[in-house]
Amino acid sequence: MPLEPFKQSDALSMGVELELQIVNTYDQDLSSSADDLLALLKRVPFPGSVTPEMTQSMIEIATGVHTRHDALLAQLRAIRDTLLAAAERLNVELAGGGTHPFQRWFEQRIFDKPRFQQLSGLYGYLAKQFTVFGQHVHIGCRSADEALFLLHALNRYVPHFIALSASSPFFQGADTLFDSARLNSVFAFPLSGRAPFVLRWDDFEQGYFRKMESTGVVKSMKDFYWDIRPKPEYGTIELRVCDTPLTVERAAALACYLQALCRHLVEGGEPPQEDDYLVYTYNRFQACRFGLEGTLVHPRTREPLSIREDILATLRRLEPHAQALGSAAAMAELEAVAGAVGNHARQLRAVHARTGSIQAVVRAAVDALRDGVLS
Repeated sequence: MPLEPFKQSDALSMGVELELQIVNTYDQDLSSSADDLLALLKRVPFPGSVTPEMTQSMIEIATGVHTRHDALLAQLRAIRDTLLAAAERLNVELAGGGTHPFQRWFEQRIFDKPRFQQLSGLYGYLAKQFTVFGQHVHIGCRSADEALFLLHALNRYVPHFIALSASSPFFQGADTLFDSARLNSVFAFPLSGRAPFVLRWDDFEQGYFRKMESTGVVKSMKDFYWDIRPKPEYGTIELRVCDTPLTVERAAALACYLQALCRHLVEGGEPPQEDDYLVYTYNRFQACRFGLEGTLVHPRTREPLSIREDILATLRRLEPHAQALGSAAAMAELEAVAGAVGNHARQLRAVHARTGSIQAVVRAAVDALRDGVLS
């Protein structure tokens, strides 16, 4: 089928999707309760959208379209409160975090939806191992060519979003030594990674997409699991590298960071080059493995940079954009994360070190979603 036309959208508008864990109250393991939760939520007004995901122990929520931090955060909080009330009626709980610390992938059940069943047949055990949880952020673009410009211009900042959102240090009952172990599961899929370097939509559609479609490998943009991908049906680009944060407050802040970066790049960013990707995989690994403590290589200067210091320097450059967009509070939260507090992976490790209990790590994530802070 042909690639659908790139829809017009409001420039720099944003929307957020969050994949959330459904957790048992009695042992903190994942609960295969998505069917029951979704059925219950159909009976009440929902301040956003909620849909199933690959397995029965996860759901995905999505906001509407926003331009300002305060409105986005208000909707995320309303969605969270509605979800928590429904979960309480079913005696289950909800949590953020990129991975569940000790669930066993082979116990997960594929959600009974044709696309998920088809993916399960294609990818085998990888489908159940895809019980990992991410945040996706959409940013509106004025044109398809602008979407491709932003997609590639953002490549240098991908490690920032991985490090700031990282919340998946534990997997299958062990400390992986990665701040974001979730992305290792994503990388296993053959159509993951980076998008091809194409800057004109006509070239992307006529050259790349049609060739891929002719191979039978892909049928739509949904078949690509790229770190950033265009979404023509929405008129957006979609950033997909973030772990689901433990709080909706952090999720809103990350979305606003992307919005401000896009404004900065549109107003004066350097044209992206294919050679920018020479260090892309290395930089992404550093952010996954070490988080804010990692080191990236600047793609133009070849200079090694602390991810932490690069984020702080970027936040300073973005101050005028944050003021114009009404997101100064979001930037202040991320400055605290990079400068002192640390990401959620670091804080979850502190919970484990203090308690010696992997169940306590899940308990802390459940409480953080409800309270808006990880204690």
